[in-house]
Amino acid sequence: MSENKMKLNWKDTSQIAMHWKPFKEDGGRVECTLCPRHCKTSPGQMGFCKVRGNKDGEFQTYNFGKSVAATEECVETEAIYHFAPGARILSLGNIGCMMACDYCQNWQTSQVKYLDDNVVHTYTPEQIIELAVQNNIGIISWTYNDPVVWHEFVYETSKLANKAGIKTLYKSAFYIEEEPVKQLIEVIDIFSVSLKSMSPDFYRKITKGELQPVLDRIKQVAASGRHLEISQLLVMELNEKSEDIKRTIDWVLENLGDKVPLHFVGAHPAFKYMHVERTPISVLMTAHKLAKEAGLKYCYLGNVYEGGVSDTKCLKCDHLQVKRFGLTGEVLGLDEKGNCSNCGEPSPIKESRMAKERARKEPGPIHAIHTSKFAWTKDVKSVHLVAKNKGQSKMANVQIKHAGGTHLENYQLGGSGLTRVIISRASDLESGIEVSWDNNQEIEILPVLDRAHFPVMSSMTDIGVKAHVPATATVELS
Repeated sequence: MSENKMKLNWKDTSQIAMHWKPFKEDGGRVECTLCPRHCKTSPGQMGFCKVRGNKDGEFQTYNFGKSVAATEECVETEAIYHFAPGARILSLGNIGCMMACDYCQNWQTSQVKYLDDNVVHTYTPEQIIELAVQNNIGIISWTYNDPVVWHEFVYETSKLANKAGIKTLYKSAFYIEEEPVKQLIEVIDIFSVSLKSMSPDFYRKITKGELQPVLDRIKQVAASGRHLEISQLLVMELNEKSEDIKRTIDWVLENLGDKVPLHFVGAHPAFKYMHVERTPISVLMTAHKLAKEAGLKYCYLGNVYEGGVSDTKCLKCDHLQVKRFGLTGEVLGLDEKGNCSNCGEPSPIKESRMAKERARKEPGPIHAIHTSKFAWTKDVKSVHLVAKNKGQSKMANVQIKHAGGTHLENYQLGGSGLTRVIISRASDLESGIEVSWDNNQEIEILPVLDRAHFPVMSSMTDIGVKAHVPATATVELS
């Protein structure tokens, strides 16, 4: 009981939560009905997630607007391949989680007892919408830890996004109850659900949750008609065997059909699960083969930086419609109506024009006064560029050259705007990146170990690589 006592130093901004009920008996105890855990708390106690708790007999949320830094990413980062390929998204991640996976990729923010308060930012719903509008970003993504325990902020902000014509994306393990999902379906356009395993024992032992509620909620979203894609992290010695993979494929085929995309994603060792290797590509390729043999039309691989393994092709004529490499997606073979440009067959891709319509405005040539270089490695093929501000109110014009390739990117970071952006290896020709900027803004380069990973400033040993990479790096190209 004592470990659940409230002790967060950002708890002074709590507000009444949704989805809870008081007990009939005296004593001020309440029951949370947001997730299947149904935590029952007395006054002064937090629930399992450590960000929702009982305050004087009333259930409160303590993480409304509390987030890691808003980050510009691409929609492929969220295991979404059939909605707006190549589109930029504004990603936000909450504090706390309704699960406690042994291999958690973001344990320093999902598990509150390890939280460094310095990584916590405070946003209002209006500020999030303003950030998206200012940067011409058409999708807001609720991601990283898991947005379930961020329900109130997600719901309120998503309602504003709907009114502003901005799409919303919900990336979640989906350990949540039916009523809150009904609310989400009202305001969320895209659901990316992580189905961790088809083993009830896996869920109980490894995630500290239950499998059946997740399956029920996935079917609820599928029945709603909202855009849905499923992903599964394949973790060595846990769920990477062929029989485990086949159970997932069979469930998807039986309950969702043969055209809902299924992503098999590589994992890096992290948190309490450091004794295994990264998922070999051979395991992912086997999963892809099994899915195709079973009759699944669209199976993709994640955390893989190789060409040809995650392209979308026309089911009728095999014409290449979307080409992908790592986190880079490019629409090549669709017409203005989203049909195959070769045979006219309707494509599964929605909003195929969004990436073009929401393209970033290039700030033009910059007069660089600082330059840093970072070399891609076996384990690190993406980074976050972070503007630390520190009294610098003016945005920095930042230019990224991809060494060995032809890719060139321009951003504006810092000041009152975005402070983070993901940069990824865009082709197998690249050896690294060169980052240049035009003022005295301090820019850090933080390694990203997979597309779900949010690197934090203090993460010197969390990043789960056998040969550890520093959290902050300015490495000369080899």
